[in-house]
Amino acid sequence: MADIRVLVVDDSAVVRHIVAQVLETEQEITVVGTAANGRLALDKIDELLPDAITLDIEMPELDGLGTLKALRQKHPRIPVIMFSTLTERGASKTLEALSLGASDYVTKPSNTTALTDSVRSVREQLVPKLLGLCGRTPVDPGPRRRTAPAASAPVAGVVRPRTPLAGRTPLASQAAQQEPVVAPPGPAVPRSTARPEIVAIGSSTGGPEALAKVLTGLPANLRVPVVVVQHMPPIFTRLLAERLTRTSPLEVREAAEGDVLRPGLVLVAPGDFHMELKRAPAGTVVHLTSGPPENFCRPAVDVLFRSVAATYGGATLAVVLTGMGSDGRKGAQFLKAKGATVLAQDEATSVVWGMPGAVTHAGLADQVLPISAIAGAVTDAVGNVPHLTAMGVRP
Repeated sequence: MADIRVLVVDDSAVVRHIVAQVLETEQEITVVGTAANGRLALDKIDELLPDAITLDIEMPELDGLGTLKALRQKHPRIPVIMFSTLTERGASKTLEALSLGASDYVTKPSNTTALTDSVRSVREQLVPKLLGLCGRTPVDPGPRRRTAPAASAPVAGVVRPRTPLAGRTPLASQAAQQEPVVAPPGPAVPRSTARPEIVAIGSSTGGPEALAKVLTGLPANLRVPVVVVQHMPPIFTRLLAERLTRTSPLEVREAAEGDVLRPGLVLVAPGDFHMELKRAPAGTVVHLTSGPPENFCRPAVDVLFRSVAATYGGATLAVVLTGMGSDGRKGAQFLKAKGATVLAQDEATSVVWGMPGAVTHAGLADQVLPISAIAGAVTDAVGNVPHLTAMGVRP
C-alpha cells in the first residue's frame, strides 16, 4: 500500500523541520513538501496532490483559517489537521477551524519545549491521527517506524513527484461510497421499556461539529439532562461548551464538581477530568476525578458510560458519535447489560468511524444513524414532541 503523502504548512522553520523529521521515520507516511504560509501551500496542493495536510493557525500572508476556507472550496475531502497552541486564543481559533471543515487538531510544540519533548509530542499526537484520517489503523501506543530515518527531510520548494495511489481514496470518500450499515444483532439482553431519563454522548475526532448538529436539533424543553464526553484538553472544552450554548436551544456548560443535573441542561466533561455521576440529596450530581486515563483519554467515554449505567440503569439513551479508537465500547456493554438504548453514528457521516464503528461491530448499537437523524431519534426516545415544541407548546 502506498505511503500517505503529507504537506506540512507552518511559518516556523523549526516546527516544519520537527514535523517532517518525525513523519519521515514513519513506515506509512511520506512528507512530499512544506510551506511557510497559506498562499504557498495553496499553490503547492495541486502540484503535490497530498493525501493529508498539517496546517498552522497563525501565519503571515495567509493564516490557517483563510487557507482552510480556500482549500475547502476546491478540496473538500483532504484531511486537514490544525496545529494549535494551548491558549484561549489558540483554542478559540481551533474550534473555528473545526467549524470550517478541519478534520482534527494537535497541540503545537512551544518554543520553550525541549527538542526531545517536541518530537515525542508530535509523534504521539499527530501520527495516529494521520493514520486514522487516511483510512489506516493506528497501532497503540504508536505505529511501526522505519528502521532508519529517510535520507533527508524535504524543505520548502522541494517537490516529490506524485505516485498514483491506485485503489485508495481518502477515508471520507470511502465512507461516502459505503452502503448504509445495519447493526449486527446485539447481546441477548432485553431492552428496558423505561423511557430514558438521561442522554449520554461520547465523541472525539469530528465530534465538535457532530455535537453541534445533534444539540441544535433538540427541543428547548428537552425533558431530560444530557452529559457529554468530547476528547479535548482543558480550555478547549470550556470554549466548546460556550460555542454550543450559543448555537443550541439548550443550555450547555462545562461541568463542575457538584453540578446538579436537570432537564434541558447539557454538561460537557472538562478537559483532563473524568466525569462520573452520583446520587445526592439534591438529585444526581457530577463528580470529577483525575483517575488514570482510559483508552489513552481523560475524560473517557467508558468512564462516563459505566457511571451512567450504575446510576440510571436501563433508563439511559447513549449516543456514540464520530471519533478515533474504541472509547465507549466497553461502557456501552455496561449500559446494554442494564437494558439501555445505544445509538451510533453511521460511517458515511463520521469523520472517523472508530468509536461508533467499534460499538456497532460489537453488536451494541440499537440503531446506526446518519448525523442528521440522531437529534430526531433522541427527541422521539425521550418523549418530546418535536412539532409541538416548535410551536412553543409543552408536551
